[in-house]
Amino acid sequence: MTRFPVSPILREVGDYPFVRLDEAKRRVAARGVRLIDFGVGDPREPTAAFIREALADGIRETMEYPKAVGLPELRAAIAAWIGRRYGVDVDPDREVVPTLGSKEAVFSLAQVVVDLPGGRDLVITTQPGYPVTERGARFAGAEVLRLPLHESAGFLPDIDAIDAATLDRTALIWVNYPNNPTGAVAPLAFYARLAALAERHGFLIASDEAYSELYFGDEAPASAIQVADRGNVAVLNTLSKRSSMTGYRSGFVAGAPDLVAALKRFRPTVGTAPQEFVQRAAVAAWGDETHVEDARERYRVKRGLIAGALERAGLRIAGSEATMYLWVEVPGGRTSEEFATGLLDHGIVVAPGSFLGPAGEGYVRFALVPTIDDCRRAAAILEDVL
Repeated sequence: MTRFPVSPILREVGDYPFVRLDEAKRRVAARGVRLIDFGVGDPREPTAAFIREALADGIRETMEYPKAVGLPELRAAIAAWIGRRYGVDVDPDREVVPTLGSKEAVFSLAQVVVDLPGGRDLVITTQPGYPVTERGARFAGAEVLRLPLHESAGFLPDIDAIDAATLDRTALIWVNYPNNPTGAVAPLAFYARLAALAERHGFLIASDEAYSELYFGDEAPASAIQVADRGNVAVLNTLSKRSSMTGYRSGFVAGAPDLVAALKRFRPTVGTAPQEFVQRAAVAAWGDETHVEDARERYRVKRGLIAGALERAGLRIAGSEATMYLWVEVPGGRTSEEFATGLLDHGIVVAPGSFLGPAGEGYVRFALVPTIDDCRRAAAILEDVL
């Protein structure tokens, strides 16, 4: 019992699911079990030396508060990367705003676009998925509608099943492709259909594309920023996965000028801007593709090791087209948490699909973040215990 008020939303949403996973890991580690952790998508790949050097070079004797709009050089580097990657011209001054990674931007976006009271009070998310989209909506006072991602539909939401009245009160629809946790990729036609609905009904599409550069096919995934009319589209991306820079906290939102203007009004209030020396490192990272290609190849090797072991053990991989994840069907008769607990007893940490939403039940997620050597060790353990 606290001696001060606590937000009822905080009480309702409960603990962040992966806090429970951390607690379980500590209990098993205390028994002397050596853990190989596939539970959380925090890359352990080395950040490229030239990025670290740019960070160090950006430190001066005195450093003032960073501006929420970001350095002009960083906005220009992001716009240039979008142009090279997607063939889309964006105005770095009017259509791009740097963010402190993408998590804070994902959480706070609903506060910018939800219209209360009596206006657009609904945020639509997909599940299984990143829980921060729903939590951000709840803290903004919005109602949340979850769209399930079913394997039978390629892990794409059935957006045409949403009735017009619901869309008319929707402020924001979140999509995430390449998808965490299923590894699915969305075709450009999906974004085009969603953009047409957004224009007709007046809601914003927020496309979380944090895994856009981690893919295994010959063709790079499409982006929502490629739709013909992107006036109702916000694209969020980050260097966390692309450049193994989770601890740096550097990402961006790219969108229509009126949205970016609203973000620029909002963000100074909450002080969410990367430090200038991080922004200098980000300029270097967005300007280089060689280190991204190297990381993609390492993930390909790790994917082959773990996927091969699981398949030889008789498990079915339901999704792994892109991202750093394997989405694996749980053998019959066990819940995802029971199966994950069984693996944890052998030192293999995975995320139960139920932690990522009710539609995730029946699957577990392997995040391919351990080293290649640890993946080899894990593959041997999996083949032995499954």
